[in-house]
Amino acid sequence: MAFFSFLLLLLAPSSSPLAQTPAKTTPPKETIAWSAQRPLTWADFKSRSIAMEQLAALTASNIDVQVGCTDFVFRSTVKAVFMPTESWVRDAKSASPALLRHEQLHFDLTELHARMLRQKLSLVKLDCQHLNPAFNNLTKAAFAAWQREESRYDGETNHGLNAEKQKFWETQVQLRLNQLTAFAQE
Repeated sequence: MAFFSFLLLLLAPSSSPLAQTPAKTTPPKETIAWSAQRPLTWADFKSRSIAMEQLAALTASNIDVQVGCTDFVFRSTVKAVFMPTESWVRDAKSASPALLRHEQLHFDLTELHARMLRQKLSLVKLDCQHLNPAFNNLTKAAFAAWQREESRYDGETNHGLNAEKQKFWETQVQLRLNQLTAFAQE
């Protein structure tokens, strides 16, 4: 199962007085950026399981979107990140490799939707002086599509217990990631 959140950080244009005001920041949470060379391990799941929860594991992933305008030119950064301190596995010692593959695919779906958002942002012409609501509508639609697909994945695979459907999803997500290689960040 995946937990989703969507982080949007809207930066003020560099010529704005807001850009000169020091921002109060909180320390960033520990994250692991998605990488094809760095799959998840059970050691990455650092939170404690929820006692009443029936699931065997939970992946907390996020699409981190940062945007801004410099000299009225729109710029964006979109990253798929895994959040170790919000992810858990009930018993890592007895957890199966199949369960880890299921959780990895939740993270892969996050990267897939991050790539799709990068693609959309590369195609749309956003005006820095009138950034909203176009940007908000685009990101809300991207988040909704990601959330729907994550739910469908868990439903169709029965949280990874249906091995045949799990294999189908693994194949399809890999194919779709390959189709969007031009929008990978690595």
